[in-house]
Parts: sequence; C-alpha cells; structure tokens
Amino acid sequence: MKSMDNGGLTKADRATLQQQQNQVSKQITQDKQNANVRNTNPTTGYGDRRESQQGRIAQGVQSGQLTAGEASNLENKEHGIAQEVQKDRNANGGTMTAAERKQVRAQQQQLSKQIHKDKHNAHHQ
Repeated sequence: MKSMDNGGLTKADRATLQQQQNQVSKQITQDKQNANVRNTNPTTGYGDRRESQQGRIAQGVQSGQLTAGEASNLENKEHGIAQEVQKDRNANGGTMTAAERKQVRAQQQQLSKQIHKDKHNAHHQ
C-alpha cells in the first residue's frame, strides 16, 4: 500500500489494515479458546506446537512481516489441521493412531516452513 501511495498510508489504507489485523487477532483468540482442539493427549505434542505456530503468526502480523492475507491463509491451514486432529480423536475414543500422529506432524512441519517462507518474503504490511 505504501508503494502505491508514495511511501505513505492513506487514511483508507490504515483503516483497511486495522480491519485486517483485527480479523486475524479475533481468529487467533477464537482458536486459542476453542476447547475442542486443545491438547488433550500430551504424547502427541500437537497442542504445544500449535500454540508455538500461532505465536509465530501473531508475531509476524505484529511486526509487519506477514500481510493480513498471508496470516489468514496460515490460520486457515492451522484450523484445518486442528479439525483433522479433532475428527481423528473423536473416531478413536479421544486418542490418535501412530499413523495419524505422523501425518499431523508432517502437516505441522509443512505449515512451519510456510510460516517461515511467508515471514521472509518481500511482502510486508
């Protein structure tokens, strides 16, 4: 936005950015408070990693390293993993099989790489 407005932000640009940041912040808060996806099986390590990645996304938004669109995309991917974990646990009496844990770890690793890539590309808020 700055590059299109000679290095500055217009009032409309600031309002748009604020709205996007508020949406991402609201989504992060909702995800953190969603009891259905909390780490109820500490042996998977899923919850700890999820919280760490949520923090990395939030930090990227706050620092301007992530655009609102990038953050939203990352949040959507994280939410998809959370839904899959919940579905797997519901299907298996609250636990996950070794194969399901392996798949979730792979998905989280892929998301971690995407977070890093998005934070270090040329796109900034």
